Amino acid sequence: MSFYQVWIRSFADGNGDGIGDLYGVYDKLDYIRSLGVDGIWFSPLYPSPNADHGYDISDYRAIHPDYGDLDQFKRVLDKAHRLGMRVLMDLVVNHTSDEHPWFQASRQSRTGPYADYYFWRDEPNDWDSLFEGKAWTYDEVRGQYYLHLFSKKQPDLNMDNEKVREEVKDIMRFWLDMGVDGFREDVINFISKREGLPRGIPFVPLVGGMIHYKDGPHIHEYMAEFRAVAEEYGAVQIGEGPMTTVRSALNYLTGATKSLDMMISFDHMFADCFYIEYLHLPFRLTRFKRAVSRWQNALAGRSWNVLYLENHDHPRIISRYGSERFWRESGTMLAASYLFLQGTPFIYQGQEIGMTNIRLPAIEMYEDIASKTNYERLLRFESAEKRLRRIHLSSRDSARTPVQWTAGPNAGFTTGTPWFHVNPNYKRVNAAAEARDPYSILNFYRRCLRLRKRSRTLLHGRYREYFPHHPHLFVYERTLGRTAYLIVCSFTSKEVVMSLPPAYQGHHLTLMLCNYPATDGTDPVLRPYEARVYRTQMGKDAR
Repeated sequence: MSFYQVWIRSFADGNGDGIGDLYGVYDKLDYIRSLGVDGIWFSPLYPSPNADHGYDISDYRAIHPDYGDLDQFKRVLDKAHRLGMRVLMDLVVNHTSDEHPWFQASRQSRTGPYADYYFWRDEPNDWDSLFEGKAWTYDEVRGQYYLHLFSKKQPDLNMDNEKVREEVKDIMRFWLDMGVDGFREDVINFISKREGLPRGIPFVPLVGGMIHYKDGPHIHEYMAEFRAVAEEYGAVQIGEGPMTTVRSALNYLTGATKSLDMMISFDHMFADCFYIEYLHLPFRLTRFKRAVSRWQNALAGRSWNVLYLENHDHPRIISRYGSERFWRESGTMLAASYLFLQGTPFIYQGQEIGMTNIRLPAIEMYEDIASKTNYERLLRFESAEKRLRRIHLSSRDSARTPVQWTAGPNAGFTTGTPWFHVNPNYKRVNAAAEARDPYSILNFYRRCLRLRKRSRTLLHGRYREYFPHHPHLFVYERTLGRTAYLIVCSFTSKEVVMSLPPAYQGHHLTLMLCNYPATDGTDPVLRPYEARVYRTQMGKDAR
């Protein structure tokens, strides 16, 4: 299986109002299928005031009017199924919008039926919001503070309230009855808070309170309830787990507390930053490889990895781990670096054509709440020029520029005025141009997915890394029986000499894939950002 993520607002505008919608998705379903993926994950489509662009939900059982309606969603769902693709919805239940009817009723009464749907206190604790300031905001109507781990317009639901959990299960059944195939569950490891909401670790900004809500005391009880609903329908559940370690992830993925089919980890996305992208560091391949191998080895034979390099929460990967100077070479190499690992690959919209970060000249031109908050708060001691440079490197908005379909007006995204800035490089970087180029990033993704799908070894084989301390090469194998694939990826703009692992020396290696044309794979010198995939048959005593 492999999935394509649609962040709908910037995907494709089908009605000319400048905003991506389900009409545009319907028209592009054949394109998505042509990549070789088996499903779609939709970021939130629900009604929302868009304080966090859809992750602040005001109605869980409807479609945002900007994107269409339930009838149009059903048309998209039915066509996706006819094309052989599954559809996952985003389940966001750690918090709602402050405009959700539950919250509006909760703030009106301390004794009504919705009074305890959220966390209210006369005095706040010391927890920080991960998006803006403190995690508590005073509400004049109720005369108390409410908890919000993210934006102040995203109050946290009180999952200790059994009625809230029943609401979540009803939401799941609503979409499963419609025919969706499962859910990606947002910050799901945050939904259980420690009783009494005690103080966090002093002098630890942002995450000091996290010990009281990450993998909270009742998390596995609550997840078991949601798992039971998913099992009624045979639905897949994929959890997002910020700050999740392998050990804690396995509690969700295996054993008596198994409640998820896969967990989205973050470790490999910290190879150029500390905890969050705004605290930028030089990219280190060894840090990336350690994270990848840690998860590959720990989950082998026990569970299944989520494989990704981009999504709606991360800047574009070529601008981070690759090179915009060697745009095609690094974009294709990065594809090979992760698509042949053990797990289920996810491709984020525009990743397959090599979209890159946008650089806007003023912070006021950005939309992302986290970017604006960190510019003003986390980075406030730096010069304006340096702060803006960090935003260029790190903003989630770089993943949210309109998808570049053509070299025509507005990159072919809309016939109207785009809701957000189009990256100026669209005349060179666009799907139409790449479809015509056999060596494009787009066609390389198609070749990778085709090779992967045709090989039992690449789907189910064992993983092993070679040369873990090499600063420029990521070399790993997948083996099943006597069949072995060796994947070699260069993460440098310089030429580098490749040494074969001892087990492969003396064997005939067939080059199955390379991101440079006209090569037989025998030259030991790798060109800038070169990727090669070899196949061979190993003897019984090869290792």
